[in-house]
Amino acid sequence: MIRDWKNKRVTVMGLGRFGGGVGVTRWLASRGAKVLVTDNAPPAKLQQALEQIADLDVELRLGEHRESDFRQTDLVVVSPAVPDSNSYLRTARDASIGITTEINLFVERCPARVVGVTGSVGKSTTTAMIGHVLERSLTNRRTWVGGNLGVSLLDSLDNITAADLVVLELSSFQLARTPAVRWSPHLAVITNISPNHLDWHGDFATYVAAKLEIVRFQEPARDTIVIGDHENLRNHLDQTRGALAGIWRYALDNDTPTAACDDQRIRWENVKLAIPGRHNRENAAAALTVAHVLGVESEQAVAALATFEGLEHRLQRVAVRDGVSYYNDSKSTTPEAAITAISAIDAPLLIILGGYDKGSDLTPVAEFAAKRTRFAACIGKTGPTLVEAIRGAGGQAGLFANLPDAVIACRKRARPGDAVLLSPACASWDMFPDYRIRGDEFTRLAVGD
Repeated sequence: MIRDWKNKRVTVMGLGRFGGGVGVTRWLASRGAKVLVTDNAPPAKLQQALEQIADLDVELRLGEHRESDFRQTDLVVVSPAVPDSNSYLRTARDASIGITTEINLFVERCPARVVGVTGSVGKSTTTAMIGHVLERSLTNRRTWVGGNLGVSLLDSLDNITAADLVVLELSSFQLARTPAVRWSPHLAVITNISPNHLDWHGDFATYVAAKLEIVRFQEPARDTIVIGDHENLRNHLDQTRGALAGIWRYALDNDTPTAACDDQRIRWENVKLAIPGRHNRENAAAALTVAHVLGVESEQAVAALATFEGLEHRLQRVAVRDGVSYYNDSKSTTPEAAITAISAIDAPLLIILGGYDKGSDLTPVAEFAAKRTRFAACIGKTGPTLVEAIRGAGGQAGLFANLPDAVIACRKRARPGDAVLLSPACASWDMFPDYRIRGDEFTRLAVGD
């Protein structure tokens, strides 16, 4: 582990838009490293991120990568979304250059106890819920929330102490590289595992293996696992850890959050949430279980959860227009997430589906949309496939060239009391730089003039 960064040459691959590249660039520069930031995107697409590092003395290589930047350096810090098969990373490995990530740099140096959260669906909201409950319940110790949520905690390292708690959302991309530093969190939370990012990982087995890195280096005598009580998840963990003794499993019993660990049982009555959907009650069950493990009294935790208002782009009601509610669920990038969102809305529904093709099977969400929605406006690369599948299942669907056209089509068909839901089930990359920009565009269109 590098301790003295003075004059170390570091190539940061991927400035990005979600904070990781900015955070690591600022942290490295503050420690005297000679930083070169390289990103395939041109400056116009990185304007917000560039503004956040404008005060730094760093070299920029934008709109391209150069092999020399990966050979003539002491370290490469790579964006999690870049696969190991990338030719520039191969160049670095061939030159015996070390490769790391922003999250690895943080966890290697973090003195605090860490709660790590992963899963195919629900990890962002669960992470935020856990942080919300801990911040309001454990007033004698500080709570820090970051990771894949878009907040780099590297700049906060000097202020984080061993008495604090850190809650990190961890993606499969990030976890795939944590073995390089032989790290797992003290308390690992896995919400669920279903096929996702198969275009990056190659197959489901590799994706599952990446998710389970969250427990690989735990110390059984010290650390804790909290999981959603799903059979497939139990089976995956059984293969990794053996019998699930000592593992907290959370679930819902008639919408009431519960948890169990061996012969211990706990139930949280009268849990009230400001955000809709059974899935959010499951997320709440995870947060309450973590709080219980960390010694928070049940009444305190339940009271704190009641004040949680949710996250942007996750089943966020952004407008009510002419009696029609508009929900921005742009973070829905898997079929499972879209099915969950459809189930959460208790109103006649029109949905916008489609986007970049990650290799997921879209048949389940198409069939579910055919049964549960009045109309599906489909967009993006997967739009034609979704239209065909929805119509084949007896539903109403149309193909539209872009998001504005899809919103207009839903607005024309919507009646007072209906809801229009953007829950694409696909990534945004074919039409938008990221899901946030897609969600912001939908919000603007929903609000109107």
